[in-house]
Amino acid sequence: MKTDQVYDKLIFTGPVGAGKTTAIASISDTPPVRTDACATDMTSARKPETTVALDYGVLRLDDGGKLHLYGTPGQERFDFMWEILVRGGIGLVLLLDNTRTDPFQDMRFFIQRFHPFIDATGLVVGVTRMDLKATPSLEAYYNSLEQLGIRAPVLEIDARRRTDVVLLVQALLFHLNPGVLMEESDA
Repeated sequence: MKTDQVYDKLIFTGPVGAGKTTAIASISDTPPVRTDACATDMTSARKPETTVALDYGVLRLDDGGKLHLYGTPGQERFDFMWEILVRGGIGLVLLLDNTRTDPFQDMRFFIQRFHPFIDATGLVVGVTRMDLKATPSLEAYYNSLEQLGIRAPVLEIDARRRTDVVLLVQALLFHLNPGVLMEESDA
Protein backbone atom coordinates (compact mmCIF):
# COMPACT_ATOMS: atom_id res chain seq x y z
CA MET A 1 0.00 0.00 0.00
CA LYS A 2 1.23 3.48 -0.77
CA THR A 3 -0.20 6.67 0.57
CA ASP A 4 0.57 10.33 0.12
CA GLN A 5 -0.49 11.03 3.68
CA VAL A 6 0.07 9.40 7.06
CA TYR A 7 -2.83 7.36 8.40
CA ASP A 8 -3.03 6.25 11.95
CA LYS A 9 -6.11 4.65 13.49
CA LEU A 10 -9.19 2.89 12.09
CA ILE A 11 -12.07 1.70 14.25
CA PHE A 12 -13.95 -1.54 13.47
CA THR A 13 -17.39 -1.82 15.04
CA GLY A 14 -20.64 -3.71 14.66
CA PRO A 15 -22.83 -6.23 16.46
CA VAL A 16 -21.57 -9.39 18.12
CA GLY A 17 -20.47 -11.96 15.57
CA ALA A 18 -20.22 -9.59 12.59
CA GLY A 19 -16.52 -10.38 12.09
CA LYS A 20 -14.59 -7.55 13.74
CA THR A 21 -12.01 -9.75 15.48
CA THR A 22 -11.65 -11.93 12.40
CA ALA A 23 -11.25 -8.95 10.05
CA ILE A 24 -8.49 -7.41 12.15
CA ALA A 25 -6.71 -10.77 12.44
CA SER A 26 -6.91 -11.27 8.66
CA ILE A 27 -5.07 -8.03 7.82
CA SER A 28 -2.85 -7.40 10.83
CA ASP A 29 0.87 -7.75 10.10
CA THR A 30 1.49 -8.45 13.78
CA PRO A 31 -0.23 -10.99 15.99
CA PRO A 32 -3.43 -9.21 17.06
CA VAL A 33 -4.14 -8.36 20.66
CA ARG A 34 -7.49 -9.81 21.68
CA THR A 35 -9.47 -9.36 24.86
CA ASP A 36 -11.90 -12.22 24.47
CA ALA A 37 -13.71 -13.81 27.39
CA CYS A 38 -16.16 -16.67 27.60
CA ALA A 39 -19.61 -15.51 26.58
CA THR A 40 -22.01 -15.99 29.47
CA ASP A 41 -25.11 -14.21 28.21
CA MET A 42 -27.23 -14.50 25.06
CA THR A 43 -24.03 -14.00 23.04
CA SER A 44 -23.09 -17.60 23.86
CA ALA A 45 -25.80 -18.75 21.42
CA ARG A 46 -23.82 -17.08 18.57
CA LYS A 47 -20.23 -17.81 19.67
CA PRO A 48 -18.33 -19.17 22.68
CA GLU A 49 -16.13 -16.09 23.23
CA THR A 50 -16.71 -12.37 22.86
CA THR A 51 -14.56 -9.24 22.86
CA VAL A 52 -14.82 -7.40 26.18
CA ALA A 53 -12.43 -4.46 25.69
CA LEU A 54 -10.84 -4.27 22.25
CA ASP A 55 -9.03 -5.99 19.44
CA TYR A 56 -5.84 -4.42 18.15
CA GLY A 57 -3.69 -5.01 15.11
CA VAL A 58 -1.26 -3.16 12.86
CA LEU A 59 -1.25 -2.97 9.08
CA ARG A 60 2.14 -1.86 7.74
CA LEU A 61 1.99 0.45 4.75
CA ASP A 62 4.48 0.30 1.90
CA ASP A 63 5.64 3.84 2.68
CA GLY A 64 6.75 2.74 6.16
CA GLY A 65 3.68 4.04 7.94
CA LYS A 66 1.40 1.98 10.11
CA LEU A 67 -2.36 1.80 10.20
CA HIS A 68 -3.53 0.91 13.70
CA LEU A 69 -6.67 -1.23 13.75
CA TYR A 70 -8.96 -1.13 16.78
CA GLY A 71 -12.01 -3.35 17.15
CA THR A 72 -14.77 -2.46 19.58
CA PRO A 73 -16.77 -4.92 21.64
CA GLY A 74 -20.11 -5.60 19.97
CA GLN A 75 -22.16 -5.73 23.13
CA GLU A 76 -23.78 -2.51 24.25
CA ARG A 77 -22.80 -3.15 27.88
CA PHE A 78 -19.20 -2.45 26.86
CA ASP A 79 -20.09 0.81 25.09
CA PHE A 80 -17.85 2.82 27.41
CA MET A 81 -14.97 1.37 25.35
CA TRP A 82 -16.47 2.79 22.14
CA GLU A 83 -15.89 6.37 23.28
CA ILE A 84 -12.36 5.57 24.38
CA LEU A 85 -11.42 3.77 21.17
CA VAL A 86 -12.64 6.41 18.71
CA ARG A 87 -10.33 9.09 20.14
CA GLY A 88 -7.79 9.93 17.46
CA GLY A 89 -9.48 7.71 14.90
CA ILE A 90 -9.68 8.68 11.24
CA GLY A 91 -12.64 6.54 10.19
CA LEU A 92 -15.13 3.83 11.04
CA VAL A 93 -15.50 0.37 9.53
CA LEU A 94 -19.01 -0.88 10.33
CA LEU A 95 -19.39 -4.62 9.89
CA LEU A 96 -22.90 -6.06 9.65
CA ASP A 97 -23.93 -9.72 9.67
CA ASN A 98 -26.47 -10.33 6.89
CA THR A 99 -27.85 -13.42 8.69
CA ARG A 100 -29.07 -11.45 11.71
CA THR A 101 -32.80 -10.96 12.12
CA ASP A 102 -32.73 -7.24 11.33
CA PRO A 103 -29.33 -6.04 10.09
CA PHE A 104 -30.85 -2.62 9.27
CA GLN A 105 -31.73 -2.17 12.93
CA ASP A 106 -28.09 -3.02 13.75
CA MET A 107 -26.91 -0.49 11.16
CA ARG A 108 -29.17 2.27 12.49
CA PHE A 109 -28.12 1.54 16.07
CA PHE A 110 -24.37 1.72 15.38
CA ILE A 111 -24.68 4.75 13.11
CA GLN A 112 -26.67 6.57 15.79
CA ARG A 113 -24.15 5.66 18.51
CA PHE A 114 -21.14 6.64 16.38
CA HIS A 115 -22.80 9.54 14.52
CA PRO A 116 -20.57 12.34 15.88
CA PHE A 117 -17.46 10.30 15.00
CA ILE A 118 -18.80 9.45 11.52
CA ASP A 119 -19.63 13.12 10.89
CA ALA A 120 -16.09 14.15 11.87
CA THR A 121 -14.36 11.36 9.91
CA GLY A 122 -15.95 8.85 7.57
CA LEU A 123 -17.63 5.47 7.25
CA VAL A 124 -17.48 2.30 5.21
CA VAL A 125 -19.91 -0.60 5.64
CA GLY A 126 -18.86 -4.21 5.19
CA VAL A 127 -21.62 -6.81 5.00
CA THR A 128 -20.58 -10.29 6.10
CA ARG A 129 -22.21 -13.70 5.61
CA MET A 130 -23.97 -12.78 2.38
CA ASP A 131 -22.92 -16.23 1.17
CA LEU A 132 -25.30 -17.68 3.79
CA LYS A 133 -28.14 -15.21 3.21
CA ALA A 134 -28.24 -13.09 0.03
CA THR A 135 -30.90 -10.65 1.21
CA PRO A 136 -30.94 -7.85 2.03
CA SER A 137 -28.84 -6.75 -0.92
CA LEU A 138 -25.96 -4.28 -0.93
CA GLU A 139 -28.23 -1.85 -2.76
CA ALA A 140 -30.75 -2.08 0.07
CA TYR A 141 -28.01 -1.19 2.59
CA TYR A 142 -26.86 1.70 0.43
CA ASN A 143 -30.44 3.00 0.10
CA SER A 144 -30.98 2.70 3.85
CA LEU A 145 -27.81 4.72 4.47
CA GLU A 146 -29.02 7.40 2.07
CA GLN A 147 -32.33 7.59 3.96
CA LEU A 148 -30.24 8.31 7.06
CA GLY A 149 -28.47 11.09 5.16
CA ILE A 150 -25.19 9.19 4.88
CA ARG A 151 -23.22 8.47 1.74
CA ALA A 152 -20.67 5.73 2.29
CA PRO A 153 -19.23 2.76 0.43
CA VAL A 154 -20.97 -0.57 1.08
CA LEU A 155 -19.15 -3.82 0.23
CA GLU A 156 -19.76 -7.52 0.65
CA ILE A 157 -16.84 -9.08 2.49
CA ASP A 158 -15.65 -12.31 4.00
CA ALA A 159 -13.83 -11.16 7.15
CA ARG A 160 -11.53 -14.19 6.89
CA ARG A 161 -10.14 -13.06 3.53
CA ARG A 162 -7.32 -10.55 3.65
CA THR A 163 -8.13 -9.26 0.16
CA ASP A 164 -11.73 -8.49 1.12
CA VAL A 165 -10.77 -6.62 4.29
CA VAL A 166 -7.95 -4.71 2.53
CA LEU A 167 -10.44 -3.64 -0.13
CA LEU A 168 -12.80 -2.43 2.60
CA VAL A 169 -10.01 -0.41 4.25
CA GLN A 170 -8.98 0.99 0.86
CA ALA A 171 -12.58 2.05 0.20
CA LEU A 172 -12.65 3.91 3.50
CA LEU A 173 -9.31 5.61 2.91
CA PHE A 174 -10.38 6.63 -0.60
CA HIS A 175 -13.69 7.88 0.80
CA LEU A 176 -11.74 9.98 3.34
CA ASN A 177 -9.25 11.24 0.76
CA PRO A 178 -10.04 10.58 -2.91
CA GLY A 179 -6.43 11.48 -3.80
CA VAL A 180 -4.92 8.61 -1.81
CA LEU A 181 -3.11 5.93 -3.81
CA MET A 182 -2.80 2.50 -2.22
CA GLU A 183 -1.36 -0.73 -3.51
CA GLU A 184 -1.65 -4.13 -1.88
CA SER A 185 1.05 -6.45 -3.12
CA ASP A 186 -0.03 -9.35 -0.90
CA ALA A 187 -3.69 -9.25 -1.90
